[in-house]
Amino acid sequence: MFYQSYKLNIWKMYIFRLLITMHFISAVLIPFFMDWGKISFFQIMILQSWFILWAFLLEIPTGAVADFCGRKFSLAMGAIFNIAGILIYISKPDFFIFLIGEFFWALAVALYSGADEALVYDSLKEIKKEQESKKILGRLNSFDMLALIIAAPVGSLMAAKFGLRAPVLFMVVPFFLSFFIALTIKEPKTEKKIESVRYLQTLIDGVKYFYNHKILKILALDAAIINIFVFLLIWTYQLVLKQLYVPLKYFGIVNALICLAQIVVMSNFGRFERIFGSKKKFLFFSAIVPGIGFVLLGLNSLIILAVILMIIITGFGLSRYVLISNYAQKHIESHNRATVLSSVSMLRKFGLAIMYPIAGKMVEWSLNYSLIIIGFAIILFSFFSILKVKESYLMD
Repeated sequence: MFYQSYKLNIWKMYIFRLLITMHFISAVLIPFFMDWGKISFFQIMILQSWFILWAFLLEIPTGAVADFCGRKFSLAMGAIFNIAGILIYISKPDFFIFLIGEFFWALAVALYSGADEALVYDSLKEIKKEQESKKILGRLNSFDMLALIIAAPVGSLMAAKFGLRAPVLFMVVPFFLSFFIALTIKEPKTEKKIESVRYLQTLIDGVKYFYNHKILKILALDAAIINIFVFLLIWTYQLVLKQLYVPLKYFGIVNALICLAQIVVMSNFGRFERIFGSKKKFLFFSAIVPGIGFVLLGLNSLIILAVILMIIITGFGLSRYVLISNYAQKHIESHNRATVLSSVSMLRKFGLAIMYPIAGKMVEWSLNYSLIIIGFAIILFSFFSILKVKESYLMD
């Protein structure tokens, strides 16, 4: 009986991740903020920096919730705070209301953080199948992309027919369902409840390890810097579509294509490396091509070409972070892996928090010139791969 319950936990977590990532607003996020919310692009970027800050600060107290109340409770509460964030967001188009809404979203994300994957791993341990964790956790993360591929086109159609507030409000439905799914999960046994107490110290240890490891620093900086610049397209592509007078109902299709492009590239890393003749050459290609794509996007005025460039930029530019993370793991002892990877992730997040307001001001000055400048910055940093990264660093 218990065996089946823990086995069912895996499928329940797949469904939970699918439902909680059903962001119908994702394809029309910029129009929602700017047209319905009446705030500037710079203010949108301030909101994102605010979100990153709180998601980091809340990591320790929410870890205590998972430790002492259980991970299923942490996931269920995360869903409730997500719903609270939605209701706050749509209550009134006001920047300060949005700040409160972002706080609740950050609280929800902090409650999910680590609890979902830990619950899956501990469930696998209960049924003596922890050796399958790599496959299962990979599949768990693929449900995020699947959710966005489904939700984005539906959300843009909702926005076109019922208004920009509708896709935000409708997210309450899958979030409520995820809450009930979380409640049905059987809590696996854990030996100790000290994760949150150790979080700050392990983070400090991870940063020290990372700082003193030359190869890791090179790989992490290569991954983070390019990813930060490329990720800005996620916040600007809808502005480009608006500028080209693309109807709102098609925004979701573009969003889905962006997600599919990443899945295709991530599923064929080995094939691309064989085509280019070496891992280092493909790594350089996956950096410089998005840079060139940004420059062309800033100069372009054709809808079809713009969409193709967006697919290429995100397909190669965003997936390379996953590729480099895979290489980086080969240089970390297993007992340090989680904390060091958290440190690398933190580096990227803080980089984004700093870059968001700068990008906000740049885009308000000129969208096209900003895309060109970002493109040249990526091209410049892509040579970091050629000059600093050695083929011997890129181990399978």
